[in-house]
Parts: sequence; structure tokens; C-alpha cells
Amino acid sequence: MWRYIFRRVFGGVPTLFALATITFFILRVAPGGPFSDNRRLTPEALAALNRAYHLDESIPAQYLRYLWNLLHFDFGPSVKYRDSTVGELILNSFPVSLEIGVWAMVFSTLIGIALGIAGALRRNGMIDYGAGALAMVGLAIPIFVIGPVLQIAFGLDLHWLPVAGWDGSLSFKILPIAVLTLPNIAYVSRLMRGSMIETIRTNYVRTARAKGIGERKTIFKHALRGALLPVVAYLGPATAVTITGSIAIEQIFQIPGIGRYFITAAQDRDYSLVMGVTLFYGTVVVLGNMISDIARGLIDPKVSYE
Repeated sequence: MWRYIFRRVFGGVPTLFALATITFFILRVAPGGPFSDNRRLTPEALAALNRAYHLDESIPAQYLRYLWNLLHFDFGPSVKYRDSTVGELILNSFPVSLEIGVWAMVFSTLIGIALGIAGALRRNGMIDYGAGALAMVGLAIPIFVIGPVLQIAFGLDLHWLPVAGWDGSLSFKILPIAVLTLPNIAYVSRLMRGSMIETIRTNYVRTARAKGIGERKTIFKHALRGALLPVVAYLGPATAVTITGSIAIEQIFQIPGIGRYFITAAQDRDYSLVMGVTLFYGTVVVLGNMISDIARGLIDPKVSYE
């Protein structure tokens, strides 16, 4: 297993290198720059700023300089947030995004697996139809629509929860976690239902039932392990995307997470911050996929690491 882990870790390096290269040149090829929209700057001040951030160098020279700094884990200074480096901004904001994303995945996994099992065992029943309806809502309505609807319902009309903002308390976490949870419940429940229906038709589950060990023990001891494999395969990349991809939620609910910096950096053409957040996102996605593959191997002995 350790050889597999090392192989996957080093195999992710070319992916991140390609991501850094593509992002770098897309930003540089696009017209304008970090200071081009500031009309209050004199030509001398603009030249001094470009020189300070090495933007007066040729693009190949800037690229080589960025790669050299990247090898030393230096993402460079931020143009907009001049009192902090890009690394400091990521380290300070990522825990907020991590907390919201992890709780959303925990709730969506538990609820989705429970609904999937219930729907598979009671097909065409009320639970199955209810889970299907919830899945359709979660898949059909985007989160940037669900978020404002919940804000209006629970914030403005009922006054149960704050509409937006962040102070770290539970009341400010409930709505964004709920919005992120709903789409993942839909995916997990549908995957679990289909996988469980297929698993309970296999020979080893039929043999367990024939032994008379009881329906509950047959499901949770024999069928559940095999049915979880597609869900585990989904949870790895889904967790990474949920943790790092809650940009719309952080904007809607005014959460000081890493997604906020990505939006402002893209608007302000903050090259270093865009590059740093993009590479950080890519690293989390690569790690999420690797953890998912390792978990599948631990659940199913037939999965080979060779």
C-alpha cells in the first residue's frame, strides 16, 4: 500500500505542474493586468509597481521565477491584500471552508446512505418515493438558488437564523451547511440505492439469507460492505470539491472562506492569489481521489494496489 501511496503522490506532481502552467499563461495572455484599471496612477508609479512585482519582465522570465518560488513553497505576495502573503491568506481562510465542507459531507453521507438503504429495501414505497423526490430537488435546483430561498424563508420570514455573516457560532453555520448538504444527499442516496439493489441480488447475499442469520444481519454485515464501494468512490472527489468548491455559498452567506479570495482575486487580476488558490484546490482534489482509492482497497480486498 505504501508503494501505491508514494506512486500516487508523485503521480500528482505532473498534474499540478500542468495546472500551474496552464493557469499562469491564461492569466498572462488575457488583456490587462493588476494595475491597468487604476487610472489614478501616473505612468511612473505604474512602472514602479510593475517593477516591484516583476511584471516588467518577459513572460518566460516571470514563469521561471514563479516555478522557482513554487519549489520553495512561496506563492508570492498578494496585490490586493498587501499586508499578507498568498500562503498566509490560504492558511487563515481554509479552516472556515474546511469546517463547512466537512460537516456538509458528514450529514449528506449519513442521510444519503440511510435513504439509499431504505429505498432499496422498500422499493416503490413512501420512503423510496420521498428519497427520489429529494434527489430530484437536490440535482435540479442549483445551490445559488437554494441559498437565497433558505435565507428568505428562515432568515427574513421566520427570523430563526441569520441571513448572512460569520462569527463562528452554530447559528451562522446551519444554512450554508444545509445548502451544501442537499445536492450531495441526492447523489449519495441514488448511488446507494442502485448499488444496494444490485448487491442484494448477488449469490453471497442469497447464501447468507439461506443460512437464516436474519435480514438485518444479512444487510449490515454482508450486503452493506459491497454496496458502499460506489459511494466511497464518489465521496473522495466530492468531499474535495465540496470543501474547496463552496465559492457561491461563501459569497451568498458572506463567509470568510477561501472561496471569497478566489472571487476577489479573479476580479482584481491578482495573479499570485489566483495561482495560489488554484494550485491549492488542485492539491486537495488530488488528495481526495487518492484517499478514496485507498478506502476502496480497505473495504474490498479484490482491489489491487499494483
